This record gives sequence, C-alpha cells and structure tokens, in this order.
Amino acid sequence: MSQTITIDPVTRLEGHGKITIQMNDQGEIADAHFHVTQVRGFEKFCEGRPFYEMPSLTARICGICPVSHLLASAKACEAIMSVRIPHTAAQLRRILNLAQMVQSHSLSFFHLSSPDLLLGMESDPATRHIFGVAAQRPELGRAGIALRRFGQRVIELLGTKRIHTGWVVPGGVTEPLSAANRDEMLAMMPAAYTDLKLALDAYKQIAAGFKPEIDVFANFPSLYLGLVNEDESIEFTDGALRLIDAQGNTVEDGITATRFPEVIGEAVEPYSYTKFVYYKPLGYPQGSYRVGPLARLNIVKKMGTPLADKELSEFKQIAAGPVESSFHYHHARLVEALHGIEKIEQILADPKILDKHVRATAGVNRNEGAGQIEAPRGTLHHRYKVDDDGKMTWASLVVATGHNNNAMNKGVLQAAKAYVKNGKFSEGALNRVEAVIRCFDPCLSCSTHAFGQMPLAMSLVSADGDVIDRVVR
Repeated sequence: MSQTITIDPVTRLEGHGKITIQMNDQGEIADAHFHVTQVRGFEKFCEGRPFYEMPSLTARICGICPVSHLLASAKACEAIMSVRIPHTAAQLRRILNLAQMVQSHSLSFFHLSSPDLLLGMESDPATRHIFGVAAQRPELGRAGIALRRFGQRVIELLGTKRIHTGWVVPGGVTEPLSAANRDEMLAMMPAAYTDLKLALDAYKQIAAGFKPEIDVFANFPSLYLGLVNEDESIEFTDGALRLIDAQGNTVEDGITATRFPEVIGEAVEPYSYTKFVYYKPLGYPQGSYRVGPLARLNIVKKMGTPLADKELSEFKQIAAGPVESSFHYHHARLVEALHGIEKIEQILADPKILDKHVRATAGVNRNEGAGQIEAPRGTLHHRYKVDDDGKMTWASLVVATGHNNNAMNKGVLQAAKAYVKNGKFSEGALNRVEAVIRCFDPCLSCSTHAFGQMPLAMSLVSADGDVIDRVVR
C-alpha cells in the first residue's frame, strides 16, 4: 500500500520547513517534496510606505543576510530616483556585501554543515552539532567562529551595527569610512586568511570520502544563473546576470534588473509557500535552474583575486563542464569566502576609500525601479512601483530559495530513492535527506532561529493512517 514519510522540521538551516516522501504500493519512492511552511508577507505590508524606507524595512526579512536586502532595495530605490551613487559609496557597499558573504558562508559551512562533514552522516545526533565539531576538531571550531566574527566586525565597522544596519540608504551610505576603522579591518586580514586556508584544507581531506553522497545529492544537469562582470569574473554587487546550460554554453546574457521580468518567471505549487522561479523561454519546470555559490563558480571564468583564482582552477577540475552535484556547494562557499577576504583587502587599498562624498540625493523621477545583487545563497531581485508622492504601491521580491526551489525538490527525491529502501530507513538516512537541503543553505525565514536540541520525528504512515515505523530525536 502507498505510504508517506515525513521529516518535520528539517534541522540546521535558516527557518522552518519539512520534507515528505511518498511511496507507491510496491514500496518504491514515487515522489518527494520540500515544504516551506511559513508566510512572511513583506511584499504586501510595504505598500503605502515611503519608498526611501524600503531598505531598512526589507532588511528585517532576514537576520542572517540583511545586507543583501539592504543593497537590492537601495538599488531599486536609486532606479526610482534616477541617480548614480558616488564611487566611494559603491566601493564601501561592495565591502559590506563581501563581509556579509564571508560571515554567512562561514555560518553555513561550520555551524550548519560541518557536523555532517567532519563528524559523519551517521554520527550520534546528540553530538552532531557545532559543539561536537569544536570538541573533536577545536582548531576548526575556533576558525568557524573567528571567520564569522571577521565578517560581522567588518559590517559593524562600516555601519555601526552587525545586524539590520541603517547605513545603506537610497543614494549611497550615511557615513564615510574612517582611517581608524580601515586600519582595524586590515589588521584582521592575516588571521582570516589562516582560518580560511584551514577550512579549505580540512574540506579537501575529507571530500573524497563522501562519493556516495556526491552521486545523489541533487546531482543532475541544469541551468545556472548568476552575476558576472564584463571580463567574466565573479560579481556580487553590480554587473548583469548570465544564464548557462548544462554544457556551460551561454543561454542568456546581460540580464539587467530592468530586463529581469522579461526572462524570469515565477510558478506556485500547492505544497509550499515559496515560489518556483524559472527561465520563461523554456517554461516551468523545464526552465528551472540553480543559483548561489555552485552556480556562480560554474558561470565565471575567474574570481579576480590571486588565491581564489587558484582555488577556482582546482574546483573546475572536478568536472569537464559545469559541476553538477549540489554537494559541491560546500566547496564553492569556501572559495567565495576566500575571494571575499582578498577583495575586501584590495578595495581598502583604493586611494579614494576614505572620501567624504558618499551620498547622492534626489526625489521621485520614475514610478518603477528594480535592483539585483548576489546574496550569499544566490540572486536577489527587488522591484518596486510608487506613486508620484513616492508612496509604495507594489513590491516584488525574488529570493535565492525560490530560484533553487525546484532543484531542492529534485534533490530530495534523488536522495530518498538512494537511501529509503522498501519502506525502511535509518536515522542516518533521515539525516542524509536533510543534508541535501543544507547543501543549498536555503533562507526560509531567516529572522527566526532555533539552536541546540531540536525535536525531530520521522514517521512511516500507511494509507489508512497507521504508523508503521517511527524515528525520533
């Protein structure tokens, strides 16, 4: 008889979700879904607010990557104002975005995923967490904490607050960088390089031991989307989007924030409150693609910083074309974090970085504007409409989790088929299905977090509603 397995909640990610696995009458996996079970509503309750409040309002969507919403929102507002921000403001924003990327990637790799990677998928759930990592590998535990602290401290030195800073505003930033704060950032660089190298070395030592997981963790051909510069180097704050296919060929290039709705669409499914984003010319779901660190490294030809360029060259040796297994998101995050540290150091050497002119001012010059950037988890797009008085009449936000939604669902199905056999499963199987989602590091409701011991129950239920088997932790 048909049966359903439910994993609720999925642990060690930002927000709350669940996984259901459906089995047919023959005991085979028929389908699997990743459900996002919350509604936020920011697009609606922003209506009626002055547009210049939008950066600070939308930053409250996420407690892990508020900088992403700050920057995408500010860019949308600047399109409404028809202004070009000063050079120094643009450079300071880049530092802010890179610092957030370093701290977010460190959180994902060390705090959320390293318990699986360093302790093992089958390790005791009671110790499979960051404290367990710190106990067994204290040097890596310290590195994870230090790298996240590095990114947060840079954000604080720029914007006075580590979370939800109001420093980014339409037209630029509110305050210039001081010489003392610049020097403090530079003084943190040597330790950040050391910690990042430690993480990369540790990952490379253990990655080969996860070949079974690499083979089935959302490992399939797909399209990939991400920002790229004109010289084909990686970009997080400016540039235009490029979409490539499973062979690495460019499908669509130069997708600006203005063009975004012409080529990118959103679909809905009845089992999730998160939308499914796709490439319009191919339709849904054929036009689904992946975003984030794996996609960005597949798209670009270079990182643009020396140490990260060497790591990118090594990463690209994993496959002849685009790297397909989503397990390699972990590796890609570390390469991007290394690039972030290098790029921050480069920008701080800009002779104009302490310039006092950091803000342009204007009113409403257009009734619609859009902005896009690369958040740690992938492309983020904000689009606003305002009336002549600058009051918000409509907002649309397309976030990284939506871009990756179809890939996550396909990945859960692929892993379930590999690890759930004849209706039987173990705690390790449960953890591996969850770990597919952790590869993508989705942001479901980043303002809500749980840490420590979380209740988790996985039940096998017959079509009649009888519980046949149950695992609880």
